[in-house]
Amino acid sequence: MSGSPGWSRDQGAWELAWRRLEAHARGVRDLDLREAFRSDPHRFERFSMTLPLAGTELLADYSKHLISAETLPLLVALAHASGLEQARTALFAGERINSTEDRPALHVALRDTTSESILADGVDVLPEVRAVRRRMRDFTRAVHAGDWRGYSGERITDVVNIGIGGSHLGPQMVVRALEPYAAEGMRVRFVSNVDGAAITRVLSDLDPQTTLFLVASKTFTTQETMMNARTARDWLSRAAGDDSAVSRHFVAISSAVDRAQAFGIPD
Repeated sequence: MSGSPGWSRDQGAWELAWRRLEAHARGVRDLDLREAFRSDPHRFERFSMTLPLAGTELLADYSKHLISAETLPLLVALAHASGLEQARTALFAGERINSTEDRPALHVALRDTTSESILADGVDVLPEVRAVRRRMRDFTRAVHAGDWRGYSGERITDVVNIGIGGSHLGPQMVVRALEPYAAEGMRVRFVSNVDGAAITRVLSDLDPQTTLFLVASKTFTTQETMMNARTARDWLSRAAGDDSAVSRHFVAISSAVDRAQAFGIPD
């Protein structure tokens, strides 16, 4: 038996399910999709589904993959043998499934909009999540409305996200995907490369008086992120004449409040 905290898998059942799936994969490798659609006019209906999502529906279409009627039962059998349902239950129950850090993985709490409570170590984490969401909403609305202004009284027109890995790619993906709905008059840039040329290029056509920096680092110690953040802070301080402007032009996306405050960002 092997697995992680909260669940386990039957190794023998898993190996059998995997071998069956491997054998099946060899059989459908040369499937001609055009012929598959010609011979089965209902292939799309049989190999697609709609899922409710935030008041609308998400269409999952897998009819154009190399699959047959036998594929899904074999995949489900592998999921069963892997203990997927137990793992999912442990995740939603707030169990300490993050074995490397010995703590829950609470992504579901951050994205949940319907549950009454989600417990972690017996504590409902949703009130804190909702409070932070409200703070984020109030802050972004203030920036969009021009109520949050820079050190000279000018409104913010440019936002620069400084991060790396998931603190860069995730926000960048969302910004690109939602571009048609972006606030007018607001431009968003991203910096992740530790090469000084990258941030120099971004700063070259920005105005310090109207630029807001988002420093995304859970620990506020990520080497590449902090190097770029210090470069941006120096650039701003030179233009403003002192470091007091940092509090109006820098936001920390971090759990290390003390380090962010030492950088010049108020709680």
